[in-house]
Amino acid sequence: MLQAWIDGAFVPMTDAKISAFDAGFQHGIGLFETMAARHGRIFRGLEHMERMSESARILGLSDSLRAEALVDAAEATLAENALEHARVRVTLTGGDMNLLARTAAEVQHDPTILIHVQPPTPYPQILFEQGIGVRVADAQLNVADPFASHKTLWYWPRLHALQRAAAAGMQEALWFDVTRALACGCVSNVFLVKDGALITPMARGEEPKATPLRSPVLPGITRAAIIVLAEESGIAVRRERIEIEAVLQADEVFLTNSSWQVLPVVSLEQRTIGAGTPGEVTRTLRAALLERIDRETVKARG
Repeated sequence: MLQAWIDGAFVPMTDAKISAFDAGFQHGIGLFETMAARHGRIFRGLEHMERMSESARILGLSDSLRAEALVDAAEATLAENALEHARVRVTLTGGDMNLLARTAAEVQHDPTILIHVQPPTPYPQILFEQGIGVRVADAQLNVADPFASHKTLWYWPRLHALQRAAAAGMQEALWFDVTRALACGCVSNVFLVKDGALITPMARGEEPKATPLRSPVLPGITRAAIIVLAEESGIAVRRERIEIEAVLQADEVFLTNSSWQVLPVVSLEQRTIGAGTPGEVTRTLRAALLERIDRETVKARG
């Protein structure tokens, strides 16, 4: 039976429970990170845990998280379950905050930390060879929402949009913000390729200093890896505002996250993207990322 790590102890997954009064259960207060492990090590686990720690601090959840200790706990959970290749999730909740009964100054709480691992989802290879279709999400992201660019537990709107996409025979939905700018997928970051250049929406922390608006885009760890790989390959990278016309006129579109790595998009609803097949830049960057993941995890293990 798989073992979970919860608040410092290993327990069988069936016993990994939290209090009914936990703020994650009561109010959806919390953060999570999903990571990929290869060769018994997590790919860029420190970057994931630093992102979680930063979000916890910015959103007032906790300022005492130590990213290195969280990585150690996640990799210990991986080893405890003897999994070489795995999907690793770290969930941080507010614990027993009881916000409605206490003032902010009186709230003293310990967050709940749950880590669990499982075999990676076996995505059909045909998705990467032929690409996928996506739709436009019905809702829009709010550029004034300070929580929008963080990986919080409030994932219902995104999962609902993903379900709507699946019902329409598509694998992902693209979110635009209230200014009609492309933001992200339900569970992914988005890249366009146009005239040999790589273009992606600005993420949190990349906005021009002069703008009063904040980006609702999560700064993805896989996204960051792809940007570096593109620059190393001599591909120009631009972070900019993207409207739907640019998506439809792109030569290539692809999505990134820790599970898919790089997933080609060949259609947006009824419109074909580019040639309707995964493009050369997409294929090249996917191969480069898979090689980098292998290299880094094998090196870390050694």
